[in-house]
Amino acid sequence: MGYVNLGQLIADLEAHGELIRIDVPVDARLQAGAIQRRVFRAGGPAVLFTNVSGCVFPMVANLYGTMDRMRFIFRDTLQTVERLMRLKLDPMTAVRRFWEYAGAPRAAWNTMPKKLRTGPVMENECSVSDLPELVSWPMDGGGYVTLPQVYSENPVSPGFGASNLGMYRVQLTGDSYETDREVGLHYQIHRGIGPHHAEAIRRKEPLRVNVFVGGPPAMTLAAVMPLPEGLPEVFFAGAMAGHRIGFVTGDGRLPILAEADFCLSGTIAPDLQKPEGPFGDHLGYYSLAHDFPVLRVDKVYHRTGAVWPFTTVGRPPQEDTMFGQFIHEMTAELVPSVFAGVHEVHAVDAAGVHPLLLAVGSERYVPYAAERQPQELITNALSLLGNTQTSLSKYVLICAREDSPMISAHDVPGFFDNLLRRIDLTRDFHFITRTTIDTLDYSGISLNQGSKVVVSVAGPHKRQLGTEIPADFDLPEGFSDAQVFAPGILVVGSRAHDRGRDEHDPALERLGERLSHVKGLEEFPLIVVADDAGFTSADWDNFLWVAFTRSDPATDLYGVGAFSHCKHWGARTSVIMDARLKTYHAPPLEPVPDVERFVDGLGASGGPLHGII
Repeated sequence: MGYVNLGQLIADLEAHGELIRIDVPVDARLQAGAIQRRVFRAGGPAVLFTNVSGCVFPMVANLYGTMDRMRFIFRDTLQTVERLMRLKLDPMTAVRRFWEYAGAPRAAWNTMPKKLRTGPVMENECSVSDLPELVSWPMDGGGYVTLPQVYSENPVSPGFGASNLGMYRVQLTGDSYETDREVGLHYQIHRGIGPHHAEAIRRKEPLRVNVFVGGPPAMTLAAVMPLPEGLPEVFFAGAMAGHRIGFVTGDGRLPILAEADFCLSGTIAPDLQKPEGPFGDHLGYYSLAHDFPVLRVDKVYHRTGAVWPFTTVGRPPQEDTMFGQFIHEMTAELVPSVFAGVHEVHAVDAAGVHPLLLAVGSERYVPYAAERQPQELITNALSLLGNTQTSLSKYVLICAREDSPMISAHDVPGFFDNLLRRIDLTRDFHFITRTTIDTLDYSGISLNQGSKVVVSVAGPHKRQLGTEIPADFDLPEGFSDAQVFAPGILVVGSRAHDRGRDEHDPALERLGERLSHVKGLEEFPLIVVADDAGFTSADWDNFLWVAFTRSDPATDLYGVGAFSHCKHWGARTSVIMDARLKTYHAPPLEPVPDVERFVDGLGASGGPLHGII
């Protein structure tokens, strides 16, 4: 059976050599987060901080820091849940191979939450200011909960059946909030709590919310699981836990996770927002301060022996990368059933997840045509942009499996090679402008608003890809240091961006004009302009991060031989992507040298991290 609470998980990980203790004093401001990031990068164990400066509660990090540990944590239930998911693809499988599904009735029973009169989390109360004040990056606006499970119910139909459990950022301290009375609740667009909050606003009443921290690891996984609308996350948590999840109910309260380590209970007022942030985010930059809802805290509960789990976010890969990979393993086979004609998708973690989605689809609309061209692929891509978390994607690059049966969206270099050899630059770009984008993406024209582009590619090779800079390649003033990053991809350095938001840069248009006479440039269909060509070209992780987190398709794509015809845009020779940091972008995250030296000391001979980092 799965873990009932966090304490069981910690004890079991320690017994199996998957957790270490750090008993020396560690500050939750900057030091704890820096340690977690370094241990994660080293593929190290979970870390229990027993001596948190100025706080009575221990903290634990990196619980989910490796795929092996993720599989170990859910080893008792993972196969059963995967089999249940496969039933969506082929319901008759359970009839033909009934012995593999003998546990299905029990798993279904476990999805139903158990109602309790009380639970360990109700044993003690404290104040918000008693909780660990985790600050991961120097410009963070205050202490944050980074592994929260935010629970709400639909005011129209309360109960588990219409509930939502999400991992939304919770700011505990900061200048905006009344000490011990208010915390910030940052939820992004396309999140399940949104309809609950909208209904409460319509009814002019507060929305009750509980924030759980700790408890069964299945609840943490459920909070980040992209489930279909109408399937409550708490049901999935029970299946992953291998037992019914207990909630304290009654007395008119919103259900409280009985085995949680902490619970903040309160209400969101229908007409109150305050500045939340800045905060280091998973794109590798700071998300700046913006108005978000405020949770008025009524109670803070905690169990005896409570431990505060946390992670830190930053430029990927980070610990949250493991959640994405684990979820992909569980759900990859379901993609064709959710998106007809799509065989594989890959939200690229190195590019910040939402900025870049690679997909492999089918192109079968006109099988008798002399030459295959994108038609069904465009339908597939629009489906991806209209459903689930893939709707937040900014660049959707989709290729036809018929052209290359072995193509994989997870082989990024191979995918780009296939796409660039076949792309028709005059035909294959399809823009959506003035639309909704990820809240954390500052490349657009305003908060939550920017553009998207579908690049759909099918048919025979259109070109060979260049591996050497053309002999007469000549750059105008302000551009320099051209480098071949990969076959068909050039990276060019440039002076800093100096334009305003929602503006084209005439310098990039002049670059396109200058390059229009370069012979052999057609072998380089993609040219990326960056602040630092050497850094961008160093490896695929750098290239993907710079190119797709720092550009907005409609604003930042230019061309050699660019044209617009009947509102369709294309380029005759090459596409130029302006991937410089813009004047309006949020700053990138930078480590603190003094803090890094402190972590180095823990890794020195005799230190608790010696041999790990």
